[in-house]
Amino acid sequence: MKSLVRMLALLLLVPAAWATTDPSQSGGKSQAGAAAGGGAEAPAASPKFPTPPSRAKPSRARVKTLIKGVARRYGVEEALIRAIVAAESNYNAHAVSRAGAVGLMQLMPATAADYGVGSVQALFDAETNLRTGTRHLKRLLRKYGNDYGRVIMAYNAGEGVVDRTNSRVTYRETLNYTEAVIKNYRSYGGKAPTQAALNQVYTLRRVSSKGQARRLMKKFLDPSLLSLKVKPTLGVRFLNPSLHEAGPESQPMFELDAKSAR
Repeated sequence: MKSLVRMLALLLLVPAAWATTDPSQSGGKSQAGAAAGGGAEAPAASPKFPTPPSRAKPSRARVKTLIKGVARRYGVEEALIRAIVAAESNYNAHAVSRAGAVGLMQLMPATAADYGVGSVQALFDAETNLRTGTRHLKRLLRKYGNDYGRVIMAYNAGEGVVDRTNSRVTYRETLNYTEAVIKNYRSYGGKAPTQAALNQVYTLRRVSSKGQARRLMKKFLDPSLLSLKVKPTLGVRFLNPSLHEAGPESQPMFELDAKSAR
């Protein structure tokens, strides 16, 4: 029984890397190739990511100046744009993610195309990227009634996930991202109320951790072990471990009930 208790304790401390994550958050997924002759499948093709331009990247000071102008143009709070940029790319206009997101606000080409930007290379232009990302951000603000928590989650995980879960997104990446953006926003002087959103992140993180523990218990622990019955084989006096003598003539303190072992 002591070994079973130790097993339970170890399972609760299993590294977070075993946790399942949202497939949409993992970068670098490759597409399976067409079947080759004889029915064998061709090797999976390596993903092709956008190639950053050779020109120099704009400085952080330049990016901040551009953000001021874009914020005024689209009526989105400057502190929020800066917080998104800091969390997405750390002001690196040539950043490319494992999933193929591009530039300062880490825009997917398909999302940018919805706003009329059809060239992936155009997304490496700092102003174009900021304008496109801010337009997307403004649409999310309208959709979610300026609820910054939901907006930030939707920017990272996608609107579909936020809507489908009624804003109870439990993806670890999204929760960490939302917390980081809110803290950046506050440090940049943002004034919108965000404590409720931050509290929700902490609550959802606990829910996610408990769910992970349950999944691990179900996966690695045989529930039948919890229903085994044992019966004493010695007199009551010898059930005290300190009185139990070890040696070749000793008897086990307990044995499995024959009925439960069937």
